Amino acid sequence: MDKIIIDGGCRLRGDVEISGSKNASLPVLTAAMMAESKSIIANVPELRDIATMVRVLETHGVKMERHGDVLTVDPAGLRYRETPYELVKTMRASIYVMGPLLARLGRVSVSLPGGCIIGRRPINLHLEGFMKMGADIKIRHGYVDARTKKLKGARINLEKKSVGATANLMMAASMAQGTTVIKNAAMEPHIVNLGEYLNAMGAKICGLGTSTIIIEGVKSLTGCGYSVIPDYIEAGTFLVAGAITRGEVGLLNVSSGQVRIILEKLSLTGAKIRQENNRIYLKSELRPKPVGIKTQPYPGFPTDMQAQWMALMCLATGTSVIEENIWESRFMHVSELERMGADIRVSGNRAVVKGVSGLSGTSVMVSDLRAGAALVLAGLAASGTTTVSRVYHLDRGYEAIEKKLRKLGARIKRVSK
Repeated sequence: MDKIIIDGGCRLRGDVEISGSKNASLPVLTAAMMAESKSIIANVPELRDIATMVRVLETHGVKMERHGDVLTVDPAGLRYRETPYELVKTMRASIYVMGPLLARLGRVSVSLPGGCIIGRRPINLHLEGFMKMGADIKIRHGYVDARTKKLKGARINLEKKSVGATANLMMAASMAQGTTVIKNAAMEPHIVNLGEYLNAMGAKICGLGTSTIIIEGVKSLTGCGYSVIPDYIEAGTFLVAGAITRGEVGLLNVSSGQVRIILEKLSLTGAKIRQENNRIYLKSELRPKPVGIKTQPYPGFPTDMQAQWMALMCLATGTSVIEENIWESRFMHVSELERMGADIRVSGNRAVVKGVSGLSGTSVMVSDLRAGAALVLAGLAASGTTTVSRVYHLDRGYEAIEKKLRKLGARIKRVSK
């Protein structure tokens, strides 16, 4: 059980390289199962969730090799096996195997994913879509068993935008017989990334980046080389790190278009931002002005940046309102921020944050991935020492976060019991 210890009060300065996107890597790796030959996937971060997905694919006979940030995926030995609860319980994205395995093998059995700390995330939209495409689905003893002789194209109108359901159905439809239309589809950059990878393998998908995706099924896919997009949530987190410490931070390997809403909100706080090609430069010298947010599906303000934004607003010059519209239980970080001196009042899905002049370091505990990022950010700005425990949550989505922050001048270290 590692801990991260931070001696706060340092202004961050320097450049940081943004890693590949976790949320893009996971579906791309599962999509590689659908090909009849190897794929070489570049810019894949070294994270706990990626390691879990590698184990999931290996369970199904896929050969995986990593060299640096490049993963080679060889599906030649693909076979039917249950995807065990021991893996699915640690990462909900394991459910992504459903679409590829139904498309390639016509059968999949995967453990139902449980709830998690940020709210219930049922997979009914995935299952309803598969059934419309002709899959027979039964739930037995905590496992979803799905079978089909051949998936067929269908019109699927998602009840609500769902990144997971959009990705899973898009993969399955790529090898279905006929044309599939997904309405109210997710528009996140990692959905576009997945679709472009499938197209590179020979799929016929159009409408990526819009709410209507049209997929014309093909008989087979061929493995190829592909590079995962940069992680725009990691980029947003490091931008907030610069702002909360009143520092000067440059981000390398990042797409400004993907963080547009975050840049707009940071500009309103008084931070100065400059963009050059694939570099974003932020300078912040004063306490931030209060700026409220409402989380929304892309291109709105991302729920995965809500906790980090709250940490910044804890030190604002006034009061801001944060509204969480995606997950019903995503304020678990509030009590830990309050331990550091924050003034926050929660009512339903709204948090009213009254800025204070300073935070104080103390011992805090991480409840989920983005909550952990918020507590690290708060510790960077706090006076004294902050000890962050249960940092394995952070390792699910941030590659060597303490090393990158230390390179920017933070007094931060990881210790093991």
